[in-house]
Amino acid sequence: QVQLVESGGGLVQAGGSLRLACAASVSGPTFSNYGMGWFRQAPGKEREFVGAISRSGGSTYYVDSVKGRFTISRDNVKNTVYLQMSSLNPEDTAIYYCAAKRTLVRTQVVVTPGEYNYWGQGTQVTVSS
Repeated sequence: QVQLVESGGGLVQAGGSLRLACAASVSGPTFSNYGMGWFRQAPGKEREFVGAISRSGGSTYYVDSVKGRFTISRDNVKNTVYLQMSSLNPEDTAIYYCAAKRTLVRTQVVVTPGEYNYWGQGTQVTVSS
């Protein structure tokens, strides 16, 4: 079982930065057995994939709209995954969720929300113009 808690959301002006954190409480296989993903959902829109990182941290993948602005990293000792966001714009306003999926391949990144087994409650990010 994995419990995920996101933090770090808030209100920021356009062009600013935020770092989100997702802390995992894990029973059973250790955190390093899980690929992690970040998703977001804006009002009136479907949940959108943002980026993902492999269990080893060596592989990442991002949606085109955030490439070059967002960076995912993880600390398998602290059981935490991060989403560093920069050059934020109002279109980034959403609730941001982290998700976990146990993967067998160290380099696998998971981009489909339906493949994830565990989800956090989300943290609100609001970017003002």
